[in-house]
Amino acid sequence: MIKLSLPKLTLPRIRKVFFYAFFAVLLAGGGYYLGLRQASISLTSYPKVTISRDLPQNHKDIEFSMFWKVWDTMSASYFDKSKLIPSKMVYGAIQGMVAAIGDPYTAFFPPDQNKVVQEDLKGDLEGVGIQIGFKGTQLAVIAPLPGTPAEKAGIKAGDFIVGIKDETKKIDHGTAGISLPEAVGEIRGIAGSKVTLTILRDGQDKPLAFDLTREKINVPSVITTFENGAAHVKLLKFAEDTNGEWEKAVAEITAKCNVKTEDCKGIVLDLRNNPGGYLQGSVDIAGDFLPKGSVVVIEQDGNEKKTDFKTSKDPRLMDYNLVVLINGGSASASEILAGALRDQRKIKLVGELSFGKGTIQEPDELPDGAGLHITIAKWLTPIGTWVHGKGLEPDVKVLDDEKTTQDEQLLEAIKFL
Repeated sequence: MIKLSLPKLTLPRIRKVFFYAFFAVLLAGGGYYLGLRQASISLTSYPKVTISRDLPQNHKDIEFSMFWKVWDTMSASYFDKSKLIPSKMVYGAIQGMVAAIGDPYTAFFPPDQNKVVQEDLKGDLEGVGIQIGFKGTQLAVIAPLPGTPAEKAGIKAGDFIVGIKDETKKIDHGTAGISLPEAVGEIRGIAGSKVTLTILRDGQDKPLAFDLTREKINVPSVITTFENGAAHVKLLKFAEDTNGEWEKAVAEITAKCNVKTEDCKGIVLDLRNNPGGYLQGSVDIAGDFLPKGSVVVIEQDGNEKKTDFKTSKDPRLMDYNLVVLINGGSASASEILAGALRDQRKIKLVGELSFGKGTIQEPDELPDGAGLHITIAKWLTPIGTWVHGKGLEPDVKVLDDEKTTQDEQLLEAIKFL
Protein backbone atom coordinates (compact mmCIF):
# COMPACT_ATOMS: atom_id res chain seq x y z
CA MET A 1 0.00 0.00 0.00
CA ILE A 2 1.22 3.52 -0.77
CA LYS A 3 0.72 6.05 1.99
CA LEU A 4 1.09 9.77 1.60
CA SER A 5 2.71 11.32 4.67
CA LEU A 6 0.20 14.15 4.89
CA PRO A 7 -2.22 15.42 7.54
CA LYS A 8 -5.75 14.12 7.06
CA LEU A 9 -8.59 16.57 6.53
CA THR A 10 -11.43 16.39 9.05
CA LEU A 11 -13.78 18.76 7.28
CA PRO A 12 -16.98 17.12 5.98
CA ARG A 13 -16.97 16.27 2.31
CA ILE A 14 -18.79 18.95 0.35
CA ARG A 15 -20.51 17.66 -2.76
CA LYS A 16 -20.32 20.13 -5.61
CA VAL A 17 -21.82 18.45 -8.61
CA PHE A 18 -20.69 20.08 -11.80
CA PHE A 19 -20.21 19.28 -15.43
CA TYR A 20 -16.75 18.30 -16.44
CA ALA A 21 -17.11 19.86 -19.79
CA PHE A 22 -16.52 23.13 -18.05
CA PHE A 23 -13.11 22.16 -16.67
CA ALA A 24 -12.10 20.32 -19.75
CA VAL A 25 -12.82 23.52 -21.43
CA LEU A 26 -9.62 25.19 -20.52
CA LEU A 27 -10.92 28.65 -20.03
CA ALA A 28 -7.67 29.52 -21.71
CA GLY A 29 -5.64 28.73 -18.72
CA GLY A 30 -3.51 30.37 -16.11
CA GLY A 31 0.23 30.80 -16.44
CA TYR A 32 0.68 27.10 -17.13
CA TYR A 33 -0.12 25.76 -13.73
CA LEU A 34 1.88 27.65 -11.11
CA GLY A 35 3.53 29.99 -13.59
CA LEU A 36 5.87 27.31 -14.91
CA ARG A 37 7.22 27.67 -18.43
CA GLN A 38 8.15 24.05 -18.98
CA ALA A 39 5.87 21.29 -20.20
CA SER A 40 6.31 19.11 -17.13
CA ILE A 41 4.82 19.70 -13.71
CA SER A 42 7.19 20.99 -11.07
CA LEU A 43 8.53 18.00 -9.19
CA THR A 44 8.86 20.10 -6.06
CA SER A 45 5.09 20.39 -6.00
CA TYR A 46 4.74 16.69 -5.20
CA PRO A 47 4.56 15.89 -1.48
CA LYS A 48 6.93 13.39 0.05
CA VAL A 49 5.61 9.87 0.33
CA THR A 50 6.36 6.85 2.45
CA ILE A 51 6.02 3.45 0.82
CA SER A 52 4.37 0.49 2.56
CA ARG A 53 3.64 -2.82 0.83
CA ASP A 54 1.06 -3.90 3.39
CA LEU A 55 -2.49 -4.13 2.07
CA PRO A 56 -5.54 -3.10 4.09
CA GLN A 57 -7.52 -6.05 5.47
CA ASN A 58 -10.35 -5.55 2.99
CA HIS A 59 -7.94 -5.61 0.02
CA LYS A 60 -5.95 -8.77 0.83
CA ASP A 61 -7.27 -10.54 -2.27
CA ILE A 62 -5.89 -7.93 -4.69
CA GLU A 63 -2.76 -9.02 -6.55
CA PHE A 64 -0.13 -6.28 -6.56
CA SER A 65 2.94 -8.45 -7.24
CA MET A 66 3.31 -7.21 -10.83
CA PHE A 67 3.06 -3.59 -9.71
CA TRP A 68 5.87 -4.07 -7.19
CA LYS A 69 7.94 -6.08 -9.65
CA VAL A 70 7.83 -3.17 -12.11
CA TRP A 71 8.50 -0.69 -9.29
CA ASP A 72 11.55 -2.65 -8.13
CA THR A 73 12.84 -3.21 -11.66
CA MET A 74 12.60 0.50 -12.42
CA SER A 75 14.31 1.36 -9.16
CA ALA A 76 17.13 -1.08 -9.78
CA SER A 77 17.70 -0.74 -13.53
CA TYR A 78 16.64 2.67 -14.78
CA PHE A 79 19.83 4.54 -15.67
CA ASP A 80 18.91 8.05 -14.47
CA LYS A 81 18.08 7.68 -10.79
CA SER A 82 17.24 11.39 -10.50
CA LYS A 83 14.06 10.72 -12.49
CA LEU A 84 12.84 8.07 -10.04
CA ILE A 85 10.82 10.32 -7.77
CA PRO A 86 8.42 8.19 -5.69
CA SER A 87 5.75 10.87 -5.34
CA LYS A 88 5.61 11.47 -9.08
CA MET A 89 5.49 7.72 -9.74
CA VAL A 90 2.63 7.35 -7.25
CA TYR A 91 0.58 10.06 -8.92
CA GLY A 92 1.33 8.58 -12.32
CA ALA A 93 0.11 5.17 -11.17
CA ILE A 94 -3.12 6.67 -9.84
CA GLN A 95 -3.69 8.60 -13.06
CA GLY A 96 -3.18 5.44 -15.08
CA MET A 97 -5.61 3.49 -12.92
CA VAL A 98 -8.34 6.10 -13.35
CA ALA A 99 -7.65 6.50 -17.09
CA ALA A 100 -7.97 2.73 -17.58
CA ILE A 101 -11.74 3.09 -17.17
CA GLY A 102 -11.84 4.78 -20.56
CA ASP A 103 -14.09 7.67 -19.51
CA PRO A 104 -12.44 10.96 -20.56
CA TYR A 105 -14.54 12.85 -18.00
CA THR A 106 -13.31 10.78 -15.05
CA ALA A 107 -9.79 11.84 -14.12
CA PHE A 108 -7.28 12.22 -11.30
CA PHE A 109 -5.44 15.54 -10.97
CA PRO A 110 -2.20 16.06 -9.03
CA PRO A 111 -2.22 19.21 -6.86
CA ASP A 112 -1.00 21.62 -9.54
CA GLN A 113 -3.51 20.43 -12.10
CA ASN A 114 -6.33 20.45 -9.56
CA LYS A 115 -5.52 24.05 -8.70
CA VAL A 116 -5.96 24.95 -12.36
CA VAL A 117 -9.43 23.36 -12.35
CA GLN A 118 -10.49 25.63 -9.52
CA GLU A 119 -9.09 28.66 -11.33
CA ASP A 120 -11.07 27.69 -14.44
CA LEU A 121 -14.33 27.94 -12.54
CA LYS A 122 -13.39 31.40 -11.25
CA GLY A 123 -12.66 32.63 -14.75
CA ASP A 124 -9.70 35.01 -14.33
CA LEU A 125 -7.11 33.29 -16.48
CA GLU A 126 -4.36 33.47 -19.07
CA GLY A 127 -4.35 31.55 -22.31
CA VAL A 128 -5.94 31.30 -25.75
CA GLY A 129 -9.62 31.21 -24.80
CA ILE A 130 -10.94 27.83 -25.92
CA GLN A 131 -13.21 25.39 -24.20
CA ILE A 132 -12.50 21.75 -24.99
CA GLY A 133 -14.00 18.34 -24.46
CA PHE A 134 -14.26 15.07 -26.35
CA LYS A 135 -16.31 14.05 -29.35
CA GLY A 136 -16.00 10.30 -28.98
CA THR A 137 -12.29 9.92 -28.27
CA GLN A 138 -11.14 12.96 -30.25
CA LEU A 139 -10.21 16.21 -28.55
CA ALA A 140 -12.62 18.87 -29.77
CA VAL A 141 -13.40 22.55 -29.34
CA ILE A 142 -16.64 23.05 -27.43
CA ALA A 143 -16.45 26.78 -28.03
CA PRO A 144 -14.08 29.72 -28.37
CA LEU A 145 -14.65 32.40 -25.76
CA PRO A 146 -15.76 35.82 -27.00
CA GLY A 147 -13.02 38.37 -27.59
CA THR A 148 -10.18 35.88 -26.99
CA PRO A 149 -7.24 34.93 -29.23
CA ALA A 150 -8.98 31.72 -30.29
CA GLU A 151 -12.13 33.50 -31.44
CA LYS A 152 -10.20 36.28 -33.18
CA ALA A 153 -8.11 33.69 -35.04
CA GLY A 154 -11.23 31.93 -36.32
CA ILE A 155 -11.35 28.75 -34.22
CA LYS A 156 -14.92 27.43 -34.11
CA ALA A 157 -17.11 25.19 -32.00
CA GLY A 158 -16.89 21.63 -33.31
CA ASP A 159 -13.30 21.91 -34.57
CA PHE A 160 -11.16 18.87 -33.81
CA ILE A 161 -7.75 19.57 -32.28
CA VAL A 162 -5.38 17.07 -33.89
CA GLY A 163 -2.02 18.69 -33.13
CA ILE A 164 -0.36 20.90 -30.51
CA LYS A 165 2.96 22.70 -30.95
CA ASP A 166 4.80 24.93 -28.48
CA GLU A 167 8.49 25.50 -29.09
CA THR A 168 9.12 26.89 -25.61
CA LYS A 169 7.67 23.77 -23.98
CA LYS A 170 9.30 21.55 -26.64
CA ILE A 171 5.93 20.12 -27.63
CA ASP A 172 5.07 19.09 -31.18
CA HIS A 173 2.74 16.09 -31.51
CA GLY A 174 -0.74 14.84 -32.34
CA THR A 175 -3.57 14.47 -29.85
CA ALA A 176 -4.51 10.81 -30.39
CA GLY A 177 -4.91 9.26 -26.93
CA ILE A 178 -4.28 12.53 -25.09
CA SER A 179 -5.98 12.98 -21.72
CA LEU A 180 -7.73 16.13 -20.62
CA PRO A 181 -5.09 16.93 -17.98
CA GLU A 182 -2.37 16.61 -20.64
CA ALA A 183 -4.30 18.89 -22.97
CA VAL A 184 -4.67 21.39 -20.15
CA GLY A 185 -0.94 21.51 -19.54
CA GLU A 186 0.01 21.79 -23.19
CA ILE A 187 -2.47 24.39 -24.39
CA ARG A 188 -2.23 26.60 -21.33
CA GLY A 189 0.51 29.16 -20.91
CA ILE A 190 1.45 32.58 -19.64
CA ALA A 191 0.29 35.71 -21.44
CA GLY A 192 2.55 36.55 -24.36
CA SER A 193 3.66 32.98 -25.02
CA LYS A 194 2.66 31.18 -28.22
CA VAL A 195 1.06 27.88 -29.14
CA THR A 196 0.04 26.42 -32.49
CA LEU A 197 -3.07 24.25 -32.78
CA THR A 198 -3.71 22.06 -35.79
CA ILE A 199 -7.41 21.78 -36.51
CA LEU A 200 -9.61 19.49 -38.58
CA ARG A 201 -12.90 21.11 -39.60
CA ASP A 202 -15.95 19.72 -41.33
CA GLY A 203 -16.01 20.87 -44.93
CA GLN A 204 -12.23 21.44 -45.08
CA ASP A 205 -10.09 18.93 -46.96
CA LYS A 206 -6.84 19.88 -45.24
CA PRO A 207 -5.87 20.59 -41.62
CA LEU A 208 -5.78 24.23 -40.53
CA ALA A 209 -2.94 25.64 -38.41
CA PHE A 210 -3.69 28.44 -35.93
CA ASP A 211 -0.79 30.35 -34.36
CA LEU A 212 -2.11 31.80 -31.11
CA THR A 213 -0.59 34.22 -28.61
CA ARG A 214 -1.91 33.68 -25.10
CA GLU A 215 -3.50 36.57 -23.22
CA LYS A 216 -4.96 37.31 -19.80
CA ILE A 217 -8.67 36.61 -20.05
CA ASN A 218 -11.54 37.50 -17.75
CA VAL A 219 -14.77 36.05 -19.10
CA PRO A 220 -18.09 37.34 -17.71
CA SER A 221 -20.98 34.97 -17.08
CA VAL A 222 -23.79 37.17 -18.39
CA ILE A 223 -23.97 39.91 -21.02
CA THR A 224 -27.29 41.73 -21.54
CA THR A 225 -28.13 44.03 -24.45
CA PHE A 226 -31.38 45.41 -25.84
CA GLU A 227 -31.95 45.32 -29.57
CA ASN A 228 -34.88 45.19 -31.97
CA GLY A 229 -37.27 45.53 -29.07
CA ALA A 230 -35.97 42.47 -27.23
CA ALA A 231 -33.65 41.64 -24.36
CA HIS A 232 -30.68 39.61 -25.65
CA VAL A 233 -29.15 37.74 -22.69
CA LYS A 234 -25.92 35.88 -23.41
CA LEU A 235 -25.27 33.31 -20.71
CA LEU A 236 -21.66 32.26 -21.22
CA LYS A 237 -21.02 29.84 -18.33
CA PHE A 238 -22.28 28.47 -15.02
CA ALA A 239 -19.46 29.35 -12.64
CA GLU A 240 -18.94 30.79 -9.18
CA ASP A 241 -19.78 34.34 -10.23
CA THR A 242 -22.77 33.49 -12.43
CA ASN A 243 -25.48 33.93 -9.80
CA GLY A 244 -24.45 37.48 -8.92
CA GLU A 245 -24.25 38.51 -12.57
CA TRP A 246 -27.60 36.87 -13.29
CA GLU A 247 -29.25 38.88 -10.52
CA LYS A 248 -28.02 42.09 -12.15
CA ALA A 249 -29.29 40.92 -15.54
CA VAL A 250 -32.77 40.20 -14.14
CA ALA A 251 -32.92 43.64 -12.53
CA GLU A 252 -31.89 45.27 -15.80
CA ILE A 253 -34.47 43.32 -17.81
CA THR A 254 -37.35 44.06 -15.47
CA ALA A 255 -36.40 47.75 -15.42
CA LYS A 256 -36.04 48.24 -19.17
CA CYS A 257 -38.34 45.60 -20.63
CA ASN A 258 -41.89 46.14 -19.34
CA VAL A 259 -44.27 43.41 -20.51
CA LYS A 260 -47.32 45.25 -19.17
CA THR A 261 -46.84 48.19 -21.52
CA GLU A 262 -45.95 45.80 -24.36
CA ASP A 263 -42.83 47.79 -25.18
CA CYS A 264 -40.77 44.61 -25.13
CA LYS A 265 -41.08 41.62 -27.45
CA GLY A 266 -39.47 39.35 -24.90
CA ILE A 267 -36.17 37.63 -24.07
CA VAL A 268 -33.70 35.75 -26.25
CA LEU A 269 -31.72 33.51 -23.89
CA ASP A 270 -28.49 32.91 -25.77
CA LEU A 271 -26.75 29.69 -24.71
CA ARG A 272 -24.52 29.44 -27.76
CA ASN A 273 -20.96 28.46 -26.88
CA ASN A 274 -21.88 27.96 -23.23
CA PRO A 275 -19.92 24.86 -22.12
CA GLY A 276 -21.76 24.37 -18.83
CA GLY A 277 -20.42 24.38 -15.28
CA TYR A 278 -22.24 23.86 -11.99
CA LEU A 279 -25.47 21.88 -12.18
CA GLN A 280 -27.16 24.02 -9.54
CA GLY A 281 -26.57 27.10 -11.68
CA SER A 282 -28.79 25.73 -14.43
CA VAL A 283 -31.49 24.85 -11.88
CA ASP A 284 -31.37 28.33 -10.30
CA ILE A 285 -31.68 30.15 -13.62
CA ALA A 286 -34.45 27.83 -14.80
CA GLY A 287 -36.30 28.92 -11.67
CA ASP A 288 -36.83 32.37 -13.17
CA PHE A 289 -38.65 30.90 -16.19
CA LEU A 290 -40.53 27.88 -14.76
CA PRO A 291 -43.22 27.51 -12.08
CA LYS A 292 -41.90 26.87 -8.58
CA GLY A 293 -41.36 23.15 -8.03
CA SER A 294 -40.78 22.31 -11.70
CA VAL A 295 -38.37 19.48 -12.52
CA VAL A 296 -35.31 20.87 -14.34
CA VAL A 297 -33.15 17.76 -14.62
CA ILE A 298 -33.21 14.12 -13.55
CA GLU A 299 -30.04 12.48 -12.24
CA GLN A 300 -29.81 8.73 -12.78
CA ASP A 301 -27.00 6.84 -11.05
CA GLY A 302 -25.46 3.47 -11.81
CA ASN A 303 -28.14 1.67 -9.82
CA GLU A 304 -30.89 3.29 -11.92
CA LYS A 305 -31.89 5.45 -8.94
CA LYS A 306 -33.34 8.73 -10.12
CA THR A 307 -33.22 12.09 -8.35
CA ASP A 308 -35.19 15.11 -9.49
CA PHE A 309 -33.69 18.61 -9.29
CA LYS A 310 -36.52 21.13 -9.00
CA THR A 311 -36.87 24.90 -8.98
CA SER A 312 -37.32 26.40 -5.52
CA LYS A 313 -38.21 30.04 -6.08
CA ASP A 314 -40.97 32.14 -7.57
CA PRO A 315 -40.20 32.90 -11.24
CA ARG A 316 -39.48 36.53 -12.08
CA LEU A 317 -39.32 36.26 -15.87
CA MET A 318 -42.08 33.81 -16.64
CA ASP A 319 -44.41 36.47 -18.09
CA TYR A 320 -41.93 37.33 -20.84
CA ASN A 321 -41.99 35.70 -24.24
CA LEU A 322 -38.87 33.52 -24.47
CA VAL A 323 -36.75 31.91 -27.18
CA VAL A 324 -33.50 29.99 -26.59
CA LEU A 325 -30.46 30.00 -28.88
CA ILE A 326 -28.16 26.93 -28.99
CA ASN A 327 -25.30 25.66 -31.12
CA GLY A 328 -22.53 23.06 -31.11
CA GLY A 329 -20.82 24.89 -28.25
CA SER A 330 -23.83 24.55 -25.93
CA ALA A 331 -22.92 21.73 -23.55
CA SER A 332 -23.93 20.03 -20.29
CA ALA A 333 -25.50 22.60 -17.93
CA SER A 334 -26.60 24.80 -20.83
CA GLU A 335 -28.19 21.75 -22.47
CA ILE A 336 -29.95 21.02 -19.19
CA LEU A 337 -31.42 24.53 -19.11
CA ALA A 338 -32.45 24.46 -22.77
CA GLY A 339 -33.94 20.97 -22.45
CA ALA A 340 -35.92 21.87 -19.34
CA LEU A 341 -37.40 25.00 -20.90
CA ARG A 342 -38.50 23.07 -23.98
CA ASP A 343 -39.88 20.08 -22.06
CA GLN A 344 -41.70 22.13 -19.43
CA ARG A 345 -42.90 25.17 -21.41
CA LYS A 346 -42.50 24.18 -25.06
CA ILE A 347 -39.98 27.02 -25.50
CA LYS A 348 -38.53 27.08 -29.02
CA LEU A 349 -34.85 26.22 -29.48
CA VAL A 350 -33.29 28.07 -32.40
CA GLY A 351 -29.88 27.54 -33.98
CA GLU A 352 -27.84 24.36 -34.36
CA LEU A 353 -27.44 20.92 -32.78
CA SER A 354 -25.96 21.19 -29.28
CA PHE A 355 -22.77 19.44 -28.10
CA GLY A 356 -24.25 16.39 -26.37
CA LYS A 357 -22.71 16.12 -22.86
CA GLY A 358 -25.04 14.05 -20.71
CA THR A 359 -23.01 12.87 -17.71
CA ILE A 360 -22.44 14.37 -14.28
CA GLN A 361 -19.10 14.59 -12.51
CA GLU A 362 -18.41 15.03 -8.81
CA PRO A 363 -15.07 16.46 -7.60
CA ASP A 364 -13.47 14.84 -4.58
CA GLU A 365 -10.84 17.11 -3.04
CA LEU A 366 -8.04 14.96 -1.61
CA PRO A 367 -5.96 15.89 1.46
CA ASP A 368 -2.77 16.82 -0.41
CA GLY A 369 -4.52 19.21 -2.82
CA ALA A 370 -5.03 16.60 -5.52
CA GLY A 371 -8.47 15.92 -6.91
CA LEU A 372 -10.51 13.05 -8.30
CA HIS A 373 -13.30 13.96 -10.71
CA ILE A 374 -15.53 10.97 -11.21
CA THR A 375 -18.60 10.40 -13.35
CA ILE A 376 -21.34 9.55 -10.87
CA ALA A 377 -24.45 9.61 -13.03
CA LYS A 378 -26.07 10.58 -16.28
CA TRP A 379 -28.66 13.31 -16.54
CA LEU A 380 -31.99 13.31 -18.33
CA THR A 381 -34.28 16.13 -19.40
CA PRO A 382 -37.66 16.31 -17.57
CA ILE A 383 -39.31 13.99 -20.11
CA GLY A 384 -36.42 11.51 -19.90
CA THR A 385 -34.23 12.43 -22.88
CA TRP A 386 -30.52 11.56 -22.63
CA VAL A 387 -28.54 13.90 -24.89
CA HIS A 388 -25.12 12.27 -24.47
CA GLY A 389 -23.40 11.93 -27.83
CA LYS A 390 -26.55 13.17 -29.57
CA GLY A 391 -27.19 16.74 -28.50
CA LEU A 392 -30.44 18.70 -28.58
CA GLU A 393 -31.99 19.20 -31.99
CA PRO A 394 -33.20 22.79 -32.44
CA ASP A 395 -36.87 23.32 -33.29
CA VAL A 396 -35.75 25.84 -35.88
CA LYS A 397 -32.41 25.12 -37.51
CA VAL A 398 -30.56 28.25 -38.59
CA LEU A 399 -26.94 28.36 -39.75
CA ASP A 400 -25.08 31.59 -39.24
CA ASP A 401 -23.84 32.98 -42.57
CA GLU A 402 -20.15 33.74 -42.09
CA LYS A 403 -20.13 35.92 -45.20
CA THR A 404 -22.31 38.54 -43.53
CA THR A 405 -21.85 40.66 -40.41
CA GLN A 406 -25.39 39.92 -39.26
CA ASP A 407 -26.28 37.37 -36.63
CA GLU A 408 -28.89 35.39 -38.57
CA GLN A 409 -29.62 33.08 -35.66
CA LEU A 410 -30.37 35.97 -33.31
CA LEU A 411 -32.54 37.71 -35.88
CA GLU A 412 -34.52 34.50 -36.43
CA ALA A 413 -34.98 34.04 -32.68
CA ILE A 414 -36.36 37.58 -32.31
CA LYS A 415 -38.99 36.80 -34.97
CA PHE A 416 -40.46 34.16 -32.65
CA LEU A 417 -41.02 36.58 -29.79
